[in-house]
Amino acid sequence: MPKSIEIVSERNSIFRQRVRIEGFEDLYADVPSAFGGEDSAPDPHDYFDLSLGACKAITAQMYARRKQWPLEGVSVRVNRDDSEERKGVYRLEVVMTFHGIEDEEQRVRLEEISDKCPIHRLMTSATVEVTTRAADVTQA
Repeated sequence: MPKSIEIVSERNSIFRQRVRIEGFEDLYADVPSAFGGEDSAPDPHDYFDLSLGACKAITAQMYARRKQWPLEGVSVRVNRDDSEERKGVYRLEVVMTFHGIEDEEQRVRLEEISDKCPIHRLMTSATVEVTTRAADVTQA
């Protein structure tokens, strides 16, 4: 089922964008002041990175619930190394803490399962096709 996300430039801002997703409060994106932005919201890279961390946490929680394991919560830290992004290399290290899991085998299994989350697979093994077109002003 197709889903649309609408991004609209904020008036009276340099690069700040309002993101509208039906059924949710608006989100915002900006760029750091080092790149000419106002540093007023997460930048697009932050959203890219956080989608991976959130997906891994949710996937682990779903698996643990199905297995009836004592997972009380998940903490995730995503460390970004974008120093070679212009060369086509963008590195993310994901550090996960599984609260309530004392069994080492369960912890290892949750880590393995988190690598199967849809966003991890999308980022690492899918072919993503992006088509960009300018809309006629009367269609916008």
